[in-house]
Amino acid sequence: MNRTLLSLLVVVSLTGCASKQKTSSATDTLPDSHNNRAPTAVAATPRTSADDDEEALRRMGALAADPVYFELDSATLKPESREMLNQLATALRERPATRVTVSGHTCELGTVEYNIALGHRRAAVVRDYLRNLGVAPAQLSIISYGEERPLSEAHTDEAFRKNRRAEFTFSSAEHATRAKSH
Repeated sequence: MNRTLLSLLVVVSLTGCASKQKTSSATDTLPDSHNNRAPTAVAATPRTSADDDEEALRRMGALAADPVYFELDSATLKPESREMLNQLATALRERPATRVTVSGHTCELGTVEYNIALGHRRAAVVRDYLRNLGVAPAQLSIISYGEERPLSEAHTDEAFRKNRRAEFTFSSAEHATRAKSH
């Protein structure tokens, strides 16, 4: 009777172990062709915050956006910018943890105060366009640099055109939250 009870206990404990879920990997499903043993479980490697940071950067790596250019003394989006912003909005809706800072820039024509205000209007029009396309307001922030960060220091019409822009900086909310807590 004791042997029967002991055998039953062993069978029950083995059955309980077999029903536990394990981490799946490619080697879990391959039979051992050398000795017909059951496949063994592979231990999962614990994730570190560096792994999470790398994953966040990888997901954002696909996000890139060309600057949005504006006419002189204007904060009106050009038609050619709208298609790029439509694609960016789609990417941002798919990545709700990604944050974007839209920075507004101007050429050096005008006063410093006027250019800061114009840069702000340019960044705001881009932000508002993205919001209208369904990007969450919490994902978007703006800043104006006015004429402080020119792409070109030259005093040519082409240089002035390149400096009248809005640019994008991407970050991960998860990464920023983790950085603040450390």
